[in-house]
Amino acid sequence: MTFTLYAAPGACSRVPLMSLEEAGADFDVKLVRFMKGEHKKPDYLAMHPGGKVPLLVTPDGALSQNVAIARYLASQFDGLLPKAGTAMEDARITADLAFCADILHPIVTRMRMPMFMVDGDAAQASVRQKAFEAMAPMAKVVDDRLADRDWWYGDDWSTLDAYIYWVWFRITGVSFPGNEYPNWADHANRMEARPSIQRALAKDAELQAALEAEGLAPPMR
Repeated sequence: MTFTLYAAPGACSRVPLMSLEEAGADFDVKLVRFMKGEHKKPDYLAMHPGGKVPLLVTPDGALSQNVAIARYLASQFDGLLPKAGTAMEDARITADLAFCADILHPIVTRMRMPMFMVDGDAAQASVRQKAFEAMAPMAKVVDDRLADRDWWYGDDWSTLDAYIYWVWFRITGVSFPGNEYPNWADHANRMEARPSIQRALAKDAELQAALEAEGLAPPMR
């Protein structure tokens, strides 16, 4: 079974990239050049009307949205999400993924890219500041969750760990005070020691290098 992941460096496409590496899946990665408008071309929009990444092309068809991609990949490979014994357990796994996608992720966007929300330096600074304030209690939720365990679900790694690691990378890259959340920081260190994550980060770095070589991206932060 072969997959194609459409991705951009540093973007949340890192989440399925890490999961595919963890699963040992057969896949290739295609770079989406946002500055060239590749995400707005008709053939791309036909697969992902939102014009974003990630987009995963599977033997069953194209699939967008990290929550859906995570659930699909977990149905194809063991070890990516816990096996739910009841409908409630299954719903709680979806709720955890939605916590990342619907709560943490939008705050990340406002921290990193306030220019997408408002015009003007002062307004953008205000959006970023409010996002920092909104992230603080959510970061405590994550930090508390990791206080007595290595991974989100305890002893076993999961795609949730990939998602919160991506959030960590994005927020600490704009000087969010990661030192105030030591359990999350330790989690990031464990992630970076994992061979599958090292392979995923190397692939992501290759995408970044390609954009920089083409003059389409500043250095990654």
